[in-house]
Amino acid sequence: MNIYVGNLAWKATEQDLETLFAYFGEVKEAVIIRERKTGRSKGFGFVELEDEKQALIAIEKLNNTVFLERTLVVNEARPKGEGDGDDDSDES
Repeated sequence: MNIYVGNLAWKATEQDLETLFAYFGEVKEAVIIRERKTGRSKGFGFVELEDEKQALIAIEKLNNTVFLERTLVVNEARPKGEGDGDDDSDES
């Protein structure tokens, strides 16, 4: 399951995310989204856990917790474009 992790500290690294989530299960991938030109963190990232049940537990336990002096926003990642109000799927 892919997990969105928001409100990340600027100094957070992919290794930090992997270490944080590894407590809950096998981390397949941990990525921090960065500005293309500068490489600076955009303050959010994604973690993919192998097991969905463990991922749901991680979301429950880590959402609204403090990590590197910032309160995390952790929830199930939605595909890009989902929930942004631009859904044209009901048009014929």
